[in-house]
Amino acid sequence: MLKQITKSDVGVCLLKNVGNFNQTIQSPMKQKNNSRRDFIRKGALAAAGFYIVPRNVLGGPGFIAPSDQLLLAAIGAGGKGRSDIKNASVNGRERVVALCDVDFSGSAAATVKDFPQAKLFADYRVMLDQMKEIDAVTISTPDHVHGPAASFAMQRGKHVYVQKPMTHNIKEARLLTEMARKYKVVTQMGNQGASNPLLKNVQGWIDSGKIGKVAKVQIWTNRPVWPQGNAMPKPDPSQKPKDLDWNLWLGPAPETEYIPNLHPFNWRGWWEYGTGALGDVGCHLIDIPFRTLGLMYPTDAECSVGSVYSKMWTPDYNPEGAPASSTITLHFNATKKNPTRLEMSWMDGGIRPPHPEIIPADHDIGGPGSANGVLMIGEKGIISTNINDSSPLTPKLYLNDGSIEVPVEPEGVKEPEYGHQRLWVDACKAGFNSKEHKGLTSSFDYAGPMTETVLMGNLAIRSYMLRKQNEKGAYEFFGRRKLLWDGENTRITNLEEANQFVSRQYRKGWEI
Repeated sequence: MLKQITKSDVGVCLLKNVGNFNQTIQSPMKQKNNSRRDFIRKGALAAAGFYIVPRNVLGGPGFIAPSDQLLLAAIGAGGKGRSDIKNASVNGRERVVALCDVDFSGSAAATVKDFPQAKLFADYRVMLDQMKEIDAVTISTPDHVHGPAASFAMQRGKHVYVQKPMTHNIKEARLLTEMARKYKVVTQMGNQGASNPLLKNVQGWIDSGKIGKVAKVQIWTNRPVWPQGNAMPKPDPSQKPKDLDWNLWLGPAPETEYIPNLHPFNWRGWWEYGTGALGDVGCHLIDIPFRTLGLMYPTDAECSVGSVYSKMWTPDYNPEGAPASSTITLHFNATKKNPTRLEMSWMDGGIRPPHPEIIPADHDIGGPGSANGVLMIGEKGIISTNINDSSPLTPKLYLNDGSIEVPVEPEGVKEPEYGHQRLWVDACKAGFNSKEHKGLTSSFDYAGPMTETVLMGNLAIRSYMLRKQNEKGAYEFFGRRKLLWDGENTRITNLEEANQFVSRQYRKGWEI
């Protein structure tokens, strides 16, 4: 029979069992399949013999045993990386043991102050190989490093939280989804709005058939809000900040001398490093219909882009970077949640759809000022909502009979970013097969296919600029067509040249 002891019994209990404890602490260390937390928990049980030591006796009220703490590290500690690792630490409930960044002189310096005991690294490969005790990592780098960093971590058994988009290209998304299953690690993509409780109202409207079958979805954004569509800045090594490790910043991208103004933010508009407006907010906006309608891979994609006129007056834009504006059309087959074929249109650069007749003219569509939004257009009405990130979600239901329904966010404790990082941490501690992991809103099983859909739009944009020489030596565009997509095999079936954008070339040492 188990007996609970008091503080006066602790010393006798521990002395009595110290021999057994030492034996316990040596044997499980050799078993690679036992986690650090399981090992310490079993060791503590053996040390106590048939006694249970109350946690408040050992450490006082609020004490968190080291065996119950997740050991966290951040890959990318500045900007969004700071809030990701802070939220994952759950106000000190978990322990941040390492921070990795290529430049600690910028916003990452504040993160160092947040976690003064954490060891600092510039190269995540060195960090993960040296600090094998790390349990889980947050990855908040430029897009082109997401895939290599997540792959490197998962191969070493680390749980991963990766900022959106999950990867830089479609092939990476497929590989990471498969790797998460292979290595049985807990994963989450950083589209935090997926954990917003109001999203359940949108799901409820769909599941109850409030708007009937949805044949059309329109999505738009005011992005980009960074330079793109023009010429890439020229390299200038003399301008490189002294504290920036440019080689590590490049990661898998081709080696080049320092290019001014890409770090820390303007990389988004250039294909070697970023994924444009789609990569920035597509995983927030497209997530809403993709999730609630149960979509999978699109069947095709086509696009049109805004033009920067060249000297030859040929509508064109710099193929190294994303266009200043674009429209993309994707089609999806019927699903269990939406038994009809669906057309999804994406618009960026300030382009937006016309105001639907059943929505009053003085109402915003989507979010505030109609700057970003989603319209899910069904037989019986329209669901209008906005960017699904940290900003307030404002879903509204407009029915053909003139009625309007607006849900109210439930009362209660408001967690940072809807607890998106904390829920991931809880799942890491519960394990790969736990209900906590299965309950995550953006584990790679979901986030992988959704990210592939987002990046399918970029594949269409990049293919749009493909050219070939004709018999007279002149260049002709041949990518300006509807691209047919084989989602299961990740291939364009009607334009072989477009498949070069499904993946990328990796610099040696940075391969997945």
